[in-house]
Amino acid sequence: MALALTYGTSRTLVRMRLAAFRRALEDQFRRSWIVTGGFVGLALAGGTLWVAARGDQDTLVVVLGLWMLGWVVGPLFAGGGDETLKPEYFTMMPLPPHTLSTGLLVAALAGVAPAISLIALLSLVVASGGVVAGLVAVPALVLQLLCFVLASRLAVAVYGVLLQVRAGAVIAALVNAFILAFAAQGWALIVAFVSTDVQGAFATAARIAPSGWGLVAVESAGRGEWLQAVGLLLGLAVLALAMLVAWSALLVRRTTVSLTGRKPRRLLAARSPEGAAAAKELRSWTRDLLYGHRAVFAIAYGLFFCLMPLAIGVKSMLPWAGPAAVVMAGSMAANLYGADGTAFWTTLMTPGSSRPDVRARQRAFLLVFGPSTLLITVVLTWWSGVTSAWPLVLSVLPALLGGAAGLVVACSVYAAVPTTDAHKRSGNPLNSGENEGETMGIVYVMLVLVATTCAPALVVALYTGWWGVPVGVASGVLAWWYFGRVAARRLDVRGPELLTLLRHGRSPAEQAKKTAGLDALPRWRRTLAGFCLGFGAIPLFPQALVPAIFKLTGNDDTKSWFLALYQDGLWQWVVIAVMAALGLSMYGFGGLTYYRARKRAPGVSVVAAAE
Repeated sequence: MALALTYGTSRTLVRMRLAAFRRALEDQFRRSWIVTGGFVGLALAGGTLWVAARGDQDTLVVVLGLWMLGWVVGPLFAGGGDETLKPEYFTMMPLPPHTLSTGLLVAALAGVAPAISLIALLSLVVASGGVVAGLVAVPALVLQLLCFVLASRLAVAVYGVLLQVRAGAVIAALVNAFILAFAAQGWALIVAFVSTDVQGAFATAARIAPSGWGLVAVESAGRGEWLQAVGLLLGLAVLALAMLVAWSALLVRRTTVSLTGRKPRRLLAARSPEGAAAAKELRSWTRDLLYGHRAVFAIAYGLFFCLMPLAIGVKSMLPWAGPAAVVMAGSMAANLYGADGTAFWTTLMTPGSSRPDVRARQRAFLLVFGPSTLLITVVLTWWSGVTSAWPLVLSVLPALLGGAAGLVVACSVYAAVPTTDAHKRSGNPLNSGENEGETMGIVYVMLVLVATTCAPALVVALYTGWWGVPVGVASGVLAWWYFGRVAARRLDVRGPELLTLLRHGRSPAEQAKKTAGLDALPRWRRTLAGFCLGFGAIPLFPQALVPAIFKLTGNDDTKSWFLALYQDGLWQWVVIAVMAALGLSMYGFGGLTYYRARKRAPGVSVVAAAE
């Protein structure tokens, strides 16, 4: 009876998952992300098969470890992973925990990512080198795939538990920041490890990790060591079962535990509307765990990003930890009003509240990130010993702080993305609604916009030194004032429409109108625009901005994968300029394509005229 119930539940959930996937393909934006991700995944899977065909088992076991690491940490950067079927949907159904978790696991396997991982795990068959070992590779790759998916689900569940506790939210932010910084600056750690001849240690550690058990089982079968091969397969099965049981327990906690409110430690005692709004916003940053998580993440990312090159003795990045943290903070706070959800009605229903509310959010942002990033900048610049960096960073930092404080409110008003209300968040706080792709798109755009606000101050500082500081302060104040003024005016005029959007989301007609102009474009143009927006950061930041910083701070030793630093003399600046132009052109082409498509959509011109 229990087996029949599990089978029926799994079958139903798989059909629901596939139906949701078909609906997702109808959305042009989500389809572009799925196609791009699938293309990249297939390329990585092909690379894994190529490594297996070469017979390099040490490299293959490390690559398999990276695949499992991607499954574990990937969902942490993608809004909690694909939760099309949330466990909360089935709270009222009389399903045992193990039945629900098994059904959700089977449904999770019916997706693009598991299919691509399965292709990559065929490397076990390719590396077997014989019929007998190949037969062992088949159950090994199936069990390995189950472990990948279960590790991903369990990591998201544990991460969600951590985010419900203040200390856990801080720890999760530190881990998140380190992983993302490693993706950008991990080359320094890799170079340091390779230079100490620890490649063999990496392979040994990868074989000990569960991600390597399948390959070790295949190798053991090839040598005729059947006891070890069978033991490793049983180990994978037991590990998968243990993770399934743990995930089931966390699902029970997620769908049954309710968080009750606590009495405020200190009541608001403001004497003016501006003071009340500022106090409310500051408490959001200190008491809302997601706000706090993002603040810690932004600061920790700036630190990790600039500290990692110390592994190879490079100190020239240290002065830029504060500015990097501000850029990341601005991008993470780009949807402040969207995060309010329906609570925005309290602001809307208070006459004359738009300007105080906008300025309060700006003030809170500056109070949270201003002192901390200034302290980081001063201490790390002193530690680096790069005296030429003082006028640069002290010019750039105030410009970035003011620019970010202005852009976050303007962006969150003009490009608000509906998210789940704070009181309706699921047991997975990472998942904030059905618009994760749109939210991430705004984050990427804000990274570029915030970074560009320091351009005038940086140019003046490069040519005149300390005169860049007053220019940076002036440009920061101007950006803070102007963008805040624009956001307040927008709230006064379009506040009811914003509340409707946050409460009900976009209607099907609005969604169709939004993508109508894009659907009318040729497929190659849509694909090219998506590619440019997704990969424009590669030439702009690591191939242009980072080498330029190295050149300006006198670091001529580090080359790594920076193409410009392999050139001689003036050609270095030529390559930096070309890469910067290429990155900006990619962003410009992709952005203009989407903008013009939206303007050409039916009915958009009428709406614009009405506004």
